[in-house]
Amino acid sequence: MIESSYVFPTPLGNYRLTICANAVVRLDRAFEAQLSADPPKEDLARSTIKQLHEYFDGSRKVFELPLEPRGSDFQRRVWQALTEIPYGETRSYKDIALRIGNAAAVRAVGGANHRNPIGIIIPCHRVIGSDGNLVGYAGGLEIKRYLLDLERRYRG
Repeated sequence: MIESSYVFPTPLGNYRLTICANAVVRLDRAFEAQLSADPPKEDLARSTIKQLHEYFDGSRKVFELPLEPRGSDFQRRVWQALTEIPYGETRSYKDIALRIGNAAAVRAVGGANHRNPIGIIIPCHRVIGSDGNLVGYAGGLEIKRYLLDLERRYRG
């Protein structure tokens, strides 16, 4: 299947969006990549970028996009559970392990969280340590803090 990727600016720096077969398959930081020269041709890419801008300006709390994160069955179950964490709220790794029916999988949940291919939209930033501390964010704790603060500010 043909994939299309676009690099676009956000308040957190440039991000790369990848779509395939009319679903979002990846969203990640694009540290070295240059912005895409042309606007996206696909409706899904335009819609995704628009929804992300709305998220950053506080007017969008729920993403309405077809997602197809690539990973193992276990990872996809974890990522699905992450999408169920309400905007502006957090859950612990243990909460997610319990949610997917495997209380002993706390470390594996952390690993799946770290490998989330569709950051922000699949809100792995909403997962914190059981003691309430910010831990383990692939994008860095400063970005995790930024996203949580943004959601608290606009939670309404």
